[in-house]
Amino acid sequence: MSEKIRVLLAKPGLDGHDRGIKVIAAAFRDAGMEVIYTGLRQTPPMIVEAAIQEDVDAIGVSILSGAHMTLFPAILDEMKARGADDILLFGGGIIPDDDKEELEKMGVAKVFTPGATTEDSIRFLREAVTARKTRSD
Repeated sequence: MSEKIRVLLAKPGLDGHDRGIKVIAAAFRDAGMEVIYTGLRQTPPMIVEAAIQEDVDAIGVSILSGAHMTLFPAILDEMKARGADDILLFGGGIIPDDDKEELEKMGVAKVFTPGATTEDSIRFLREAVTARKTRSD
């Protein structure tokens, strides 16, 4: 893929732990991606607005607060309402397997849980964004 992947990373909700998402941001940058990190305590409308403004290929969110079954659907709903459902949504956090399956059925492209490597997320993002761009061409 010749174009750089543009990815927006965000921490929705009240979770104040951002070390992991900063590690992911650095790994994505080191892998040649353009990364926009919006910071802590973002609302779903703020995340989707930033993604549209930045014309990103993907949105990645980190949720450690336990609010994943509220926040992911709210982001998906906002994306749909704003006509941004062509943007890939993925994320990670402390998420039980049953919830992970449910979120992926709802339209979250991938949910990473503890133990996933930065290489796993880089490989996933490259493959998923390439596949989406190929389908839309």
